[in-house]
Amino acid sequence: MLSISINKHLPSSPYLVTSLPGPRAREIIERDRAVTSPSYTRDYPLVVSRGEGCMVEDVDGNVFLDMTAGIAVTATGHAHPDVVQAIQTQASKLIHMSGTDFYYKPMVELAEKLAAHVEFPGGARVFFTNSGTESNEGAIKLARYYTKRSLIIAFLGAFHGRTYGAMSLTGSKAVQRAGFGPLVPGVTHIPYGTHASLDYLEKQLFPAMLPPHEVAAIVVEPIQGEGGYVVPEDGFLQRIREICDRYGILMVVDEVQSGMGRTGRLFAIEHWGVTPDIITTAKGIASGLPLGAILARSEIMTWPPGSHATTFGGNPVACAAGLATLELLAGGLMRNATEMGELLQAGLVKLHQQFPRVSLPRGKGLMVAVDLLDDQGSLDRELRDRILQAAFLRGLLLLGCGKAAIRFCPPLVIDSEQVETALEIFASVLAEV
Repeated sequence: MLSISINKHLPSSPYLVTSLPGPRAREIIERDRAVTSPSYTRDYPLVVSRGEGCMVEDVDGNVFLDMTAGIAVTATGHAHPDVVQAIQTQASKLIHMSGTDFYYKPMVELAEKLAAHVEFPGGARVFFTNSGTESNEGAIKLARYYTKRSLIIAFLGAFHGRTYGAMSLTGSKAVQRAGFGPLVPGVTHIPYGTHASLDYLEKQLFPAMLPPHEVAAIVVEPIQGEGGYVVPEDGFLQRIREICDRYGILMVVDEVQSGMGRTGRLFAIEHWGVTPDIITTAKGIASGLPLGAILARSEIMTWPPGSHATTFGGNPVACAAGLATLELLAGGLMRNATEMGELLQAGLVKLHQQFPRVSLPRGKGLMVAVDLLDDQGSLDRELRDRILQAAFLRGLLLLGCGKAAIRFCPPLVIDSEQVETALEIFASVLAEV
């Protein structure tokens, strides 16, 4: 088993000292409600003070086992010492200069390492962003610019962000669109993950209403994230590649949640042996600092100076964190994601056998989910939400996704004892709820 060096000031399992939320947490929550946007979604009243590895401590001294990684962001764990050192060293030299107008070494180095990893014919170029939604916005622009086409195909259940272009691709929840129309035109959604869906595209939509030679891109998550950690049918992604090749359409793969080692590979698409034309990423790329990227075949990324830019994307401190993150991923964390993911799924299979209202697990690496079902076998969102709350009260942080799924996306530094602890707490919650 991989040995991971983390500066452990916090215990490696939950340790609760107050009722939840504690008095300090309640005070901050009340202050928050008075001044912050009501659009934020908070699943339970957690007020974090600090974190180390897979553990976080709230402002009242309660310690939690984090199976969320800040929504799959802290890939190398909370405050990994190597990442912290890289941030501190870079911040002492240069915090900002804007890569849009000037040059600095961390941005070039990170672009080189990312470009070297993807096996694009003719090489790759990289554009740095601040987030996943910004990466997807840029991918839309780039695909339309390169192909001189306007139409885009996306998928039901997809989540690509909440800014206008990305929101127009998103097909996850109506609340994310309600009241914000009109959206960016030219986007058509089809069901995700099945050959029946691609049959519908080719046999019904292309002949009747969606001329394939006017389609700029098909935008797809290799594993749907917010949509429920849905893994597609065998051959689905390969078939999208073939359709794109046949009609000159660009295949854009959204790796914002599935990328950066989470599935045991740097990018999840590698599991299927498919080479896309454009990859978008963010979340785990800098272990918590705001950074995203668009990776494209060099022949595609030909937009001229000034056509697309960003003040903060590729910030030198964020890039330094990204370089440290890539080194840690290659140094063992991707292998650990595979090993711990197998252990996690094996444990969840046992829980399915014990609690039939928990589905069999699905996913790859440490991107794993189960559905919660009612007595008739239908998805039970209310039960899922009760379980999330009950787990929090026992010191286990989990997140929902899809219609009634619970996702397990811990930091990639998680060890076998912490996986077993998470399974034990989850089992105790299921037994009660």
